[in-house]
Order: sequence, then C-alpha cells, then structure tokens
Amino acid sequence: MKTPFWIMTATLCSALALGACSSSSRFGGSPFRSAAAAPVAPEPVEAVPSGPIMSEPLPPLAGQPLPPVAGAPMSGSPGLQAPGAGTDIASLPPQSAAPAPVAPAAPASRTSMVGNWTAKDAAGGTCKVQLSSSPALDLYRASASGCASQDLTKVNAWDYRDGEVYLYQQGGAVAARLRGSSSSLTGVLAKSGAPLSLAR
Repeated sequence: MKTPFWIMTATLCSALALGACSSSSRFGGSPFRSAAAAPVAPEPVEAVPSGPIMSEPLPPLAGQPLPPVAGAPMSGSPGLQAPGAGTDIASLPPQSAAPAPVAPAAPASRTSMVGNWTAKDAAGGTCKVQLSSSPALDLYRASASGCASQDLTKVNAWDYRDGEVYLYQQGGAVAARLRGSSSSLTGVLAKSGAPLSLAR
C-alpha cells in the first residue's frame, strides 16, 4: 500500500506551514523570538535608595509647629501655667567637655626604627648609631661612631624581631637587645648586661 506522492507532498507542506505559523507571535503563538528578530529594550528598573538608614525621626517641615513632647503638659490646658509664671524648672548641670581619648602609640616596625640614634651607656657616654634600611644578607646594615664601648664600636648590622631591636657585631654575635618605640629604645649590652638606651 503505497500512498500517492501528492498526498505526501500536501501533508508535508501543511506541516511546514503550521509549524511556521505556530512560532509567529501574530497568531498568538509562542513568545520566543528567532535570532534575526530585533532586540527588545529592557524595561526600566526602579532605583533603590542608597545611603545609611537612620532611625532618628525626620526634622519638622519648615513652617510647621513641633509635635508635643511625650509627658509634657499641653499648652492651653485648663489649670496649667506657662513656664516662668511662678514655676521652677529643673535643669541639668552643664557638662564639661570630656577629654579627647589619647590615640594609642603606633606599633613599632622595622621601618620606623631606621635612622640616626644617639646611644647612651651606663657610664653616661654618648655616641651615634645609624640603623640603615639597606639589606646585609638576612639583616640590615648598621654603623656606630664615637662610641667608648667596644661592644658598640663593632656594630655593623641590626634587625627587628618580636618587638625588639637586635644590634649585631662583626661575626654575627649579638651586641645589644633593645625595646621601645620609634623615638626611644632601652635595653642592655649582651656581654656585660650594662644598660643601654637609644634616643633620636
């Protein structure tokens, strides 16, 4: 049973025509668009307000009277007197200005220690110590001039670790350990335990 060629052709053409019509929106078909269709502009989106949200009440409108304070007598109430007409009103004592909080000292760091220092030993002798930012292997370069202490005259490197400044002698031995801020350090000489201070 063979179907005639013309019936098959008519069925195929009808199917193609109905398929084309069903994708067209003019016949109430699917809203999908083909790739060749013109792009649709997006609908405008309502702007969302930005900024901090405040819980304080809004200020009164210009020219409008202020609302009554809760618990305060209403003006015009019978039997009440206006303030100042024989009544005393309590007030709080004036507050003195609170002292401004003191900002904590900035934590010391390696870079805040770089520069020229004046060293003072236990005998009262002073000399100059320079802590440089130029690296020397895993330490930084340092120099001392005019120091009476043999331990300080040999200083050639330094480092900052765990809040302490370490001064090193030639050969890598620790000459001194000091603690403090970027303007004043106190500590001891490593060999003798004698006190040592550095100041700018």
